[in-house]
Amino acid sequence: MTERIVVLGSNGQIGTELVTALRRSYGENNVVACDIRRPDYDIKNAGPFEFVNVLEKDTLNTIFKKYKPTQVYLLAALLSATGEQNPKLAWDLNMNGLLNILDLALVYKTAKVYWPSSIAVFGPGSPKEHTPQFCVMDPNTVYGISKLAGERWCEYYHQKYGLDVRSIRYPGIISWKAAPGGGTTDYAIHIFHEALKKQSYSSFLSADTELPMMYMDDAVRGTIELMDAESSKLNIRSSYNFAGVSFTPEVLAAEIKKHIPDFKLSYTEHDPRQNIANGWPKSIDDSYAVNDWAWKPKFDLATMTADMLENLKNTK
Repeated sequence: MTERIVVLGSNGQIGTELVTALRRSYGENNVVACDIRRPDYDIKNAGPFEFVNVLEKDTLNTIFKKYKPTQVYLLAALLSATGEQNPKLAWDLNMNGLLNILDLALVYKTAKVYWPSSIAVFGPGSPKEHTPQFCVMDPNTVYGISKLAGERWCEYYHQKYGLDVRSIRYPGIISWKAAPGGGTTDYAIHIFHEALKKQSYSSFLSADTELPMMYMDDAVRGTIELMDAESSKLNIRSSYNFAGVSFTPEVLAAEIKKHIPDFKLSYTEHDPRQNIANGWPKSIDDSYAVNDWAWKPKFDLATMTADMLENLKNTK
């Protein structure tokens, strides 16, 4: 059977690269990119594109009826730092957008639904080192609260209705292709741009703030691998812990200096994003993902840094 895939929120940091990867695997005409604004990249010209607001259920219904998707990826969301500026909008978009998709997936018998969660579901009471799949989860941002609630809805729809929902708790995602989307981990993208442009960067997170990160290539590959996995092997229907590499701004800067010796790192004090980061894990235990669908990252700090700088140089 030919897969028909709809990606909602296709213009975001993950969506832009996920759509390209899916079209490479399933064919350009079988992957429909959807967003509320026109793509900045070549997504629109490389295959079907639809203007869609995930809060408009009638419009969503039209898309489901038109394409009858076998897979749906819902990526539309307000991220952590942006969400704190407008918490009620963040809750509305992140929660009601998900519920709209889950309901329509049942109506149109969509085979698989993908929805991303985040390390933001953890909070000050969660273990910081090798944070386990199951532990105290007390998120202190509206983004994290909405993601934790969304995880419970995903598992509920699977248990009550048999809907095949799959999810990953993304760490910070680092990419050279798309602009960051308002997350607390975005310093790890800005720092590369500024290193090449100015040979300096002022970090809004402190020198010793260690956070889990992942290179976009690994994030996209892991997402597709989860969606391709046999349903019977998946033991987590809330959201999988997902690990790449953890580091601090100071450690990342030291790696960048191996390529740009004159690079200098400074720090901005009293940024509200520091308080968000303080409640998040330093490293992640992703043993369920390893055991259930053989997850393994390919990029470490050194290979990621080299690839980021090389690709950014070529785009200047």
